[in-house]
Amino acid sequence: MQEEEIWRRFQKHMEYTDEEMKVFRSDPQKVKMITGTPEFAKCRVVAEVIESHGCHARHKVGDRFVLTAGGQIITEECPKRMCLSALAPIHQVMPAIFERLVSRSDPKLERYHIVQCTDIGLDKGGWGKILMKVTLEKNR
Repeated sequence: MQEEEIWRRFQKHMEYTDEEMKVFRSDPQKVKMITGTPEFAKCRVVAEVIESHGCHARHKVGDRFVLTAGGQIITEECPKRMCLSALAPIHQVMPAIFERLVSRSDPKLERYHIVQCTDIGLDKGGWGKILMKVTLEKNR
């Protein structure tokens, strides 16, 4: 796809005016994310539960929260009910994931993050907690 076609589609998708597109395109990092990083369209973020105890939402080991590389939840590939306390820490690692994609520093998609939901667990005054391994994988 030609670069200007990419920009045309992006503008339509974002519902940006021509003036807003000038502002967006004035940021070299954003330009690189759109035109120089096809991995954004080819990858997705997966946060898989690796430990769970006392989770009120009943998230269990093996549950997967799947997002586009741009951070949108792919609901049909996630548990029917999703706890906000589980989603919040996934958001916190997204800037590092964006940087890996832009810099192409992890071409084999081997790096990962371990995050904990924002509940602190019964022993600390909360309800329960889960740990998740956050990875990038190629789209299916």
